Amino acid sequence: MTDVLLTVGTRKGLFIGRRSGGAWEFGDPHFNAQAIYSIAIDKRGGVPRLLVGGDSAHWGPSVFHSDDLGASWVEPAQPAVKFPEFTGTSLERVWQLHPAGPEAPDVVYAGTEPAALFRSQDRGESFELVRPLWEHPTRSKWVPGGGGEGLHTVLTDERDPRSVTVAVSTAGVFRTADGGESWTPANRGVSAVFLPDPDPEFGQCVHKVSRDAVDPDRLYLQNHWGVFRSDDAGGSWTDIGAGLPSDFGFAVAAHPHRADTAYLFPINADADRVPAGHRCRVFRTTDAGDSWEPLSSGLPDGAHYGTVLRDALCTDDADPAGVYFGNRNGEVYASADDGDSWQQLASHLPDVLCVRAATIGG
Repeated sequence: MTDVLLTVGTRKGLFIGRRSGGAWEFGDPHFNAQAIYSIAIDKRGGVPRLLVGGDSAHWGPSVFHSDDLGASWVEPAQPAVKFPEFTGTSLERVWQLHPAGPEAPDVVYAGTEPAALFRSQDRGESFELVRPLWEHPTRSKWVPGGGGEGLHTVLTDERDPRSVTVAVSTAGVFRTADGGESWTPANRGVSAVFLPDPDPEFGQCVHKVSRDAVDPDRLYLQNHWGVFRSDDAGGSWTDIGAGLPSDFGFAVAAHPHRADTAYLFPINADADRVPAGHRCRVFRTTDAGDSWEPLSSGLPDGAHYGTVLRDALCTDDADPAGVYFGNRNGEVYASADDGDSWQQLASHLPDVLCVRAATIGG
């Protein structure tokens, strides 16, 4: 089997697992007692670079990187992500670290709380605020969600390095076509049932967005209530939640190679944040949301209460694809066959906040 690196960010440290020859091994935690809210595995250079957004209760948030698969870590002498003085604010958390594609080989984006986008041109060692989004005319009306006002999703387009899509809780989806000089809300069709106007231009509580592997204009969106698909890069959205036990949830991840294929982990409700029906099941679509099938072979079959957060479901780049998720019970599960069957890799970890995986050299 292909060697895979699996990184698991928890409320109290980072755990790294490696599959070699079919067997998984996990080492001791990194960043003891730090909450790890964001991870990226950047394979664009000659050596994979791991990027981690940690949050120390004593020292505050920081971004670390490793060029030896976690054997050692570097923290820049100056804060990698820092709000300029003119903003009158300070960094609370790094929610997202996203390496751009090969069209921008050294660019890494960071999404933060307060909701802002930062851009690095040195593979994540230093970042600059993308001011036009910070100064967007709608910003004064953005309202924090239950988990804060965070920019938690960044999607780049390999066809055009100037095209970037972001999602903010609870401001919705915004996109730029000119490298961040201007930003447009991209929420038409996404519901906001908690607002007086259920179909506003912005203000939706988007939980996660993922891009289709084959059609880059096709996006999948898990909303606070509702699951949606866009076929025009966010210009408009269609409800695809029919067939799911609940259309509330946090996570969505597209298959790394197959068209029209994505994964969700439905949650009962916003007021009952446990797996839908108290069952541990991932749901997969292979027809862009026209239908959904539950995937549970190898997963617990009794009553289950492990919530999967927005960045705690992911795929690797293997073929067939590995699919992974961790939950707030401290359990981590993996599939090596596109989600058809699962095995438990870890248990009794702290709350799992984010999961990232990638194939690596032997």
